[in-house]
Amino acid sequence: AVGGELCMRGYELAHEQKPEVLGKQVELVLVDNKSDKVEAANAVSRLIERDGVVAVFVSYGSSMAIPGGEVADKAGIPLLSGTATNPLVTQGKDFVFRACFIDPFQGEVMARYTFENLGIKKAALLVDIAQDYSVGLANFYKRTFEELGGEIVSDTKYNTGDQDFSAQLSQIIASGAEALFFPGYFGDVALIAIQGRELGYTGQYLGGDTLHNPVLIELAGEAAEGLIASTFFAEDQPAIPESEKYTTLFREKYDLAPDAVSILTYDSYNLMLDAIERAGSFDPVAIRDALAATKGFQGAGGSITINETGDAIKPAVLVKVVNGEYKYEATVNP
Repeated sequence: AVGGELCMRGYELAHEQKPEVLGKQVELVLVDNKSDKVEAANAVSRLIERDGVVAVFVSYGSSMAIPGGEVADKAGIPLLSGTATNPLVTQGKDFVFRACFIDPFQGEVMARYTFENLGIKKAALLVDIAQDYSVGLANFYKRTFEELGGEIVSDTKYNTGDQDFSAQLSQIIASGAEALFFPGYFGDVALIAIQGRELGYTGQYLGGDTLHNPVLIELAGEAAEGLIASTFFAEDQPAIPESEKYTTLFREKYDLAPDAVSILTYDSYNLMLDAIERAGSFDPVAIRDALAATKGFQGAGGSITINETGDAIKPAVLVKVVNGEYKYEATVNP
């Protein structure tokens, strides 16, 4: 799927730059999780039992990372997710880590921005109940927005792959919502954005990191204009040396604008190799301990410190669609 392809670009680019660690060649072994929870668990089992890996990178969505992480944790093999933001990914697991911020932070950032910066007091939610990511992020947004004094005037649901959102959107329009927060995956959200504008909804569109994807703009066209999303990296954000290097390398290799997913997996690979070097060993427990002790690792997407739950403490970046392109809007520090 598209998400998996974005992930692989980051891993491949990082591997090209750094193909060795502790004097050994790094081999990237790829197993397809088929975007299925059971297959995700099986894929991690296969990597550990058949391929004898010393560490696992798990792809894209939280719904795949949660079961994959459970398998790795039981086996005592360190697993690092670049992009899975649901708190359950790392919760209660000693061997599971992530290189991205988590949804409570992302939800809070977007709710605060809606209320304090945009001055919006009435918001609607449209949530994909088939995705842990969407349900979790919507709940964190709702909690903060209401704590600030905002009102969620409509809270509607859908399932991944639905095609017709007219019933939910009619309810949202009738509610008088000034903003719609729809933390889903970009294919579904593109349809929602188009249908919303066709039905006459003129409010602010808002979402999470899954909406920072050029494919969303391709699919939604004019309907994506003005959308604001939280993410991990924007090409035009105030530069740091690591992000400039990454941007140059990425454009040279793929002839594409860099995206937030690839930068997270690029950083994940480099963070894992950094941990192996600090461990001075391929022993899984030593690698786990080194990952857990990460402080101020300078990634292309900014500094990463791993906290006591295995989550990355790092800033959020907001982007806005302007004239069919994502433009840097703001940085929010934890």
